[in-house]
Amino acid sequence: METPSRERLDYDVLVIGAGPAGLSAAIRVKQLDPGISVCLLEKGAEVGAHILSGALFDPRALDELLPDWKESGAPVTTPVTQERMLLLTEKRAVTLPHALLPPMISNRGCFAVSLANLTRWLAERAEELGVEIYPGFAAADPLFDDTGALIGVVAGQMGLNGKGEKKPDYEPGVELTGKYVLIAEGARGSLAKEVIARYQLAEGRGVQKYGIGLKEMWEIAPDRHRPGHVLHTMGWPLGNGTGGGGFLYHLDGNKVAVGFVVHLDYANPWLSPYEEFQRFKHHPAIAGVLKGGRRYAYGARALTEGGWPSVPKLAFPGGGLIGCAAGFMNVPRIKGIHYAMKSGLLAAEAAATALAAGRAHDLLEDYQPAVESSWIAADLKKVRNVKPLWS
Repeated sequence: METPSRERLDYDVLVIGAGPAGLSAAIRVKQLDPGISVCLLEKGAEVGAHILSGALFDPRALDELLPDWKESGAPVTTPVTQERMLLLTEKRAVTLPHALLPPMISNRGCFAVSLANLTRWLAERAEELGVEIYPGFAAADPLFDDTGALIGVVAGQMGLNGKGEKKPDYEPGVELTGKYVLIAEGARGSLAKEVIARYQLAEGRGVQKYGIGLKEMWEIAPDRHRPGHVLHTMGWPLGNGTGGGGFLYHLDGNKVAVGFVVHLDYANPWLSPYEEFQRFKHHPAIAGVLKGGRRYAYGARALTEGGWPSVPKLAFPGGGLIGCAAGFMNVPRIKGIHYAMKSGLLAAEAAATALAAGRAHDLLEDYQPAVESSWIAADLKKVRNVKPLWS
């Protein structure tokens, strides 16, 4: 059977992943130079389809990216009004005074948001600037040039069996290339793993550590809804040898996000994070909020928990790692969205500078020092020992 040839589309900047990092990068490139062609590839059927919604959002990076976001109708409208930290036993809940908690975990100035809606709004801003967004296309394979630089990906490849062999209905997909490729596919992405290994980006860094976050979106009774109320928990149902905790965020419209995080270094082989989440929802402090409500969405995702010591080298020949692909996560705050967006801004600025100088497919040497001198590094260095102590 003759293999059909692939179509090829060439761009100046190719971004893999339409999450907060990828969208911020695409928008910033166009802000700096509208003449730069930008393609944004998204594996979900639409932007936001693979975003686990319901989050506490620090708008610091959004202030830098789109200073008029409030006037422009961004779906960031529910400020945090109250915070509580509970220590759970099987039947009781003890409130921990905030005066005894580290100031770094405060959510003052943050918003309870639907992250899926925020990414959809950012996608609209990106398209207004001329970014081409292709949802429904996963990056199947990376493309390298003769020098070993990453130049693009193969997307839309279909008709392979479980062994990777071509079936009669095989479709070769499309080659999408960029003078610079920014990888924003999230934690443990297949393309990021291959790039990190190929260019030895993790050499000399700490081993990355992971957690799993499970989350459900509920619509609850109006008399149980408290917009902007934030609840975090520690303790039960996890034992002393297992790290993690739960949360409940009240968004607008009688909606709450209820979630549970389990650090994946637990020793008990019988532990099921999903079952622990179910037990957590039946604790009186949580069940009382959910009673009479309905769950309308759910999901889970990997979390990078190694912190600053585990962040790999960020630039490689032909592009850079941004967002959770690089492991930007503040473990005690359970936050990474604003770091993802800021890293996208910095990578975009490095790429635009390189393109203006007539460069392509080389090392974005400005990106790494830009991150190291930014508030990303300043924040994450402060909490760099949290995960080792927790472990």
